[in-house]
Amino acid sequence: MQKITPFLWFNDQAEEAVNFYVSIFDDAKIESITRYEGGPMDGKVLTAVFQLNGQQFMALDGGPEFNFTEAISLFVRCESQEEVDYYWEKLAEGGDEKAQQCGWLKDKYGLSWQIIPTALPELLNQPDPEKAQKVMQAMLQMKKIDIQGLKQAAEQ
Repeated sequence: MQKITPFLWFNDQAEEAVNFYVSIFDDAKIESITRYEGGPMDGKVLTAVFQLNGQQFMALDGGPEFNFTEAISLFVRCESQEEVDYYWEKLAEGGDEKAQQCGWLKDKYGLSWQIIPTALPELLNQPDPEKAQKVMQAMLQMKKIDIQGLKQAAEQ
């Protein structure tokens, strides 16, 4: 059992969000859903336990008191442009287009994600500081990360 589990607070869309996330990731499943009984939250999600690629999460319907901010995000490490494109397309659907930059996006539930190819830190941490700076400048102009565009910037 994992020692630390991210716990996500939704207004009243926890079950919808959990189903959405589980539909996107391979090796994903809902482990359990417990509901409030009685009162104003009757039938809403008290806790939903789910996994995405082996990482356990919990979610609840907690009401509108707290919203997600960019102060926390979920980082998705991608091996290829196809993976970047897939996760970007799926997670950005219905999200906040103004919150898209440098590989970051905000989904339709307000949760921030970083869709980052493994090539990005490799190109940013290369020994040639001039090339690394060109990669950084190229990345700063992107919404969704384009691996080929980063490689081209490094070679200019």
